[in-house]
Amino acid sequence: MDYVAGIDLGGTKIYSALADLDGNILCESKVPTESWRGYEGVVERMAAAIRDLQREARLVHHGRLLAVGVGAPGPLDSNTGVVYQAPNLGWRDVPLGKNLESLLATPVFVENDANLGALGEHAFGAGRGSRDMVYVTVSTGIGGGLILDGHLYRGAGMGAGEIGHMTVLSDGPRCRCGNKGCLEAVASGTAIARRARREAGAGTAPVILELAGGDPGKITAVTVAEAASRGDERALDILTGAARFIGIGLANLVNLLNPSVIVLGGGVMESGRLFWQVMDEEMRERALERACQTVRLVPTALGPRVGVVGAIALALQRARDGQD
Repeated sequence: MDYVAGIDLGGTKIYSALADLDGNILCESKVPTESWRGYEGVVERMAAAIRDLQREARLVHHGRLLAVGVGAPGPLDSNTGVVYQAPNLGWRDVPLGKNLESLLATPVFVENDANLGALGEHAFGAGRGSRDMVYVTVSTGIGGGLILDGHLYRGAGMGAGEIGHMTVLSDGPRCRCGNKGCLEAVASGTAIARRARREAGAGTAPVILELAGGDPGKITAVTVAEAASRGDERALDILTGAARFIGIGLANLVNLLNPSVIVLGGGVMESGRLFWQVMDEEMRERALERACQTVRLVPTALGPRVGVVGAIALALQRARDGQD
């Protein structure tokens, strides 16, 4: 039996899966990344996770692993498999693809994790069947990936799809990228929590503060969403403000790319129906009418599996390319 593997590499966990050539997952696992082991230690844990799954699926001696797809954080070169920078792991300029390939004796293909989210949703999720699709994930940060004319679009320097770093507020708060007013700086889970902490510190968000046990430092976007679900006006104001900024960002994407579908994932997108309504209304108020008529906003169909499914989709794609 021929099969492929996918790995979603995160700062805290390694999510791995084996799949048949139709993309059906045979088995999967999650193990701690243990980044304190250093680069070599993490790569060895990735390889060990795949070997364990092969044993679990009884494919060690009765199957052929054709390719491994890996989703990694940070900027990287998908042609060489080199990860330029992964701050959460403490990596810089590491040949992840080459090193993992030598351990598994199987072709390994590395891609940015947000791009793999787009690839996964396009191949097996909410964007299936579309030619032009945008994937946006809103959680701690904001990322995304572009499927244009049926193919993943990486850009000239492989940096396309940095949706979180489009400017939506000319003199807004400083973003971690160094710019001011990025979408991520005003609408991510981190930005929502930061505003709520500021409000709590000023004494204007008592319900949010109460839900955090009286400690502003414990306020997260989830805390704000919980307060909003209870009808707290301050929490609703914070969330709808973020939703409007996301709507502005989506309008820019619609006007620039004219996609047929935008798939939205990440924890912040689970903030409730009002969040989606405000976001959609803002987008449609700002985007060109004709482009709005052809676009749909839909939630992720793959949820927390989106990264590993995207890695499987990449492995399948490269395995088929190799057989042509």
